[in-house]
Amino acid sequence: MKDINNSLELLLRKLESWGDQIILMLPNLLVALILLIITFWLAKVIQNALDRVIGRFSHSAAINNLVSTITYLVLLLVGFFFVLSVLQLDKVVVSLLAGVGIIGLALGFAFQDIAANFISGVIIAVQKPFGVGDMIETNDYFGVIERITLRTVDIRKPTGELVKLPNKMVFENPLTNFSIHGIRRVDVEVGISYAEDLEQVQKVVIEALEDVKNRVKTRDIEVMYDAFGDSSINFKARFWVSYSRQVDYVGAKSDAIIRIKKAFDANDILIPFPIRTLDFGIKGGEKLSEELQTITTSIKNGQGLGGNGR
Repeated sequence: MKDINNSLELLLRKLESWGDQIILMLPNLLVALILLIITFWLAKVIQNALDRVIGRFSHSAAINNLVSTITYLVLLLVGFFFVLSVLQLDKVVVSLLAGVGIIGLALGFAFQDIAANFISGVIIAVQKPFGVGDMIETNDYFGVIERITLRTVDIRKPTGELVKLPNKMVFENPLTNFSIHGIRRVDVEVGISYAEDLEQVQKVVIEALEDVKNRVKTRDIEVMYDAFGDSSINFKARFWVSYSRQVDYVGAKSDAIIRIKKAFDANDILIPFPIRTLDFGIKGGEKLSEELQTITTSIKNGQGLGGNGR
């Protein structure tokens, strides 16, 4: 019974001591509470003001939101540490800082790929090498950009599939932006007969392509011969078109092929079929007529194709 009384007396003294400490800390608690409320209010005010200021210089919603959110969290963290200092919990502050450092190091190793994508997304948002709606080709993927986030670049392929490329892959690998200048050159390869007048063909092709779809009138049409083919003389017809979608390019190329074909038909210009020469005899150069005459003679003499009379 005596032990129970001693335990109760010890517990009462402990509770009384805690009560005295709470009473002594009431002013500090009040100051800490006021400081915490001011911290939340001030952090929100600064975040809203920063959103308005950044919006004047940057049109990237992702990067604007990132900067304002990080600023808000940093201000809250600083205010929280001040509150702990007011409550005379300095050792807790030191322990928290050490813990944050260790946790940050561990998370850095565990999520290094995510961090790399995040940092790449921030750099892309700042540099703006492309934007939503641009037609690009990267990492063997070709299509129009539908969305840019701090983690991925979403590309819609011409055939309809949506590809989500990690920012790290887009940032580290070569990228072609077809939309950056708003124009694109179309090359049409054509072959004509060796018998044609090459200068006349040039003139006919240029006239045929004058009114091709979406053609940029300030750029000249070029017809350049570039090779002697097996059965034709080959040339490229080159012209520039306004470009915002892939259909602008393929539509202009299709229209150009139609116009060239009609112009060739109207001017009796021949696009030759591939020619194949059959070579008889081991040494080559044997004429087909001579070979057929030899075979006919053999058949008449009763030797047959096998030469044994059967």
